[in-house]
Amino acid sequence: MKIDGEVTTGLGKAAYFLSQEFYTREFKKNLGFIPYPGTLNIIVSDDYLDEINEVKDSCENIIKPDTEFGAVNYIEAVLNDEIEGAIVFPAKTTHDENYLEFIAEDRLRDKLGIEDGDIVSLEF
Repeated sequence: MKIDGEVTTGLGKAAYFLSQEFYTREFKKNLGFIPYPGTLNIIVSDDYLDEINEVKDSCENIIKPDTEFGAVNYIEAVLNDEIEGAIVFPAKTTHDENYLEFIAEDRLRDKLGIEDGDIVSLEF
């Protein structure tokens, strides 16, 4: 599945969570990289919600920490046909359903020169 979405600024909470050792260890083990401590936030059209929810609900990739932190489902994805990473679906989130969070090894705003309002593509 390939979808387009608009880059937006997040709440700034992902940096803290992605810095936790149990998340970084599991992402390294399962995806082959330690994610940059933050997500690229992408708003997608409501037209994609049924497909996204189906992917999220059937996703078997999960990190379940043994602490007060919530579980995170994830699915491998490619951003703009070049950046390998994953879309994460935190169990505890305040985002709307059409708000996706993409993780990768690098700070993507710098690497790709993107900013709020830019359109990017995700394939998963």
